[in-house]
Amino acid sequence: MDSKKQFSKFTSEFRVRPDDIDMFNHVHNSKYFDYVLAARYDQMERFYGMPMEEFMSQGYGWVVKTAYVDYKRPLNMGDDFAVETGVVDMSGKGCRVEFTIKIKKTGKISCDGWFDYVLIDIKSGRGMNVTDEMIEKYSI
Repeated sequence: MDSKKQFSKFTSEFRVRPDDIDMFNHVHNSKYFDYVLAARYDQMERFYGMPMEEFMSQGYGWVVKTAYVDYKRPLNMGDDFAVETGVVDMSGKGCRVEFTIKIKKTGKISCDGWFDYVLIDIKSGRGMNVTDEMIEKYSI
């Protein structure tokens, strides 16, 4: 683990859509994963200067190895919310990204947690080591 590097946190904003709602009239638990992935996709382009398409064109991909979500309160139809994410470690063959989803009208946390991603070579599908260049790109 590279304890010398520090990484920034970034925020993306979204609104709950009708197709996000489950039979209990709130956002289905699986949608929270989608929100974090959408935020990372947005943030790779806007803040890291490397859109996912460019990353993939270089033969790289990120796949989820482990995900942890601590649900605190539901998002409901029409809620505006912010997804803050940030890399907390990048070394070896992957990285850990922590996230918090906040309901904008109340400022309360809907859920938080983390994702462990593994870097893969798209052609072989095998894990590969994170490069020094990637660590530099994602560092403050």
